[in-house]
Amino acid sequence: MLNIQTFCLGPLQTNAYLLTGEDPGRAVIIDPGMNPGALIKKIEPLTIEAILLTHAHFDHMGGVDEIRKLKNCPVYLHDLEADWLENPKLNGSLNWPQVSPPLSTGPAEYGLDEGQKLELIGHTFTVYHTPGHSPGSVSFLCGDDLFSGDVLFKLGVGRTDLYGGRERDLLDSIQNKLFAFKDEVKVYPGHGPKTTIGYERAHNPYVS
Repeated sequence: MLNIQTFCLGPLQTNAYLLTGEDPGRAVIIDPGMNPGALIKKIEPLTIEAILLTHAHFDHMGGVDEIRKLKNCPVYLHDLEADWLENPKLNGSLNWPQVSPPLSTGPAEYGLDEGQKLELIGHTFTVYHTPGHSPGSVSFLCGDDLFSGDVLFKLGVGRTDLYGGRERDLLDSIQNKLFAFKDEVKVYPGHGPKTTIGYERAHNPYVS
């Protein structure tokens, strides 16, 4: 069974997820955002097998540098955003000085691609390339738990007006990939409360 703890981090209230399996001493982190103090305190006694990034916007990678150095753990990111972690202009932190200082860290150790399967903490995470919010946005499916980043929210969808965003791609990602999952799949988004695929398929006003 996957144990999921949520940390709402930084000025944009980004959801970071701390995942553990049968061994509570080993964990995976999805999207460690800015001001990660609460998350860092929680992971002090843990071995972190990986940091998985749904995409490389600053509010989702703001804690990567500190955690990676503290825990010596690898970072996974889609190849289309391979240089975003090092570039404050691409990750957006340079463009929002009122929200964040310029952020950068070293490149990801591993790339991600459509259909890839990651064996971590005794579970299988399947990668789905779901562009639209950003070119390299991905969603991670583990059993009936879906981590959708900024692609699909409860009664909402990700913005497409940032660098590399495209509305048509976003809606295609949701309609043809995420909505292909069964109703009971739980959706853990990059911001806001969790939801389910069935609820969003029936009620999300942005996806017809």
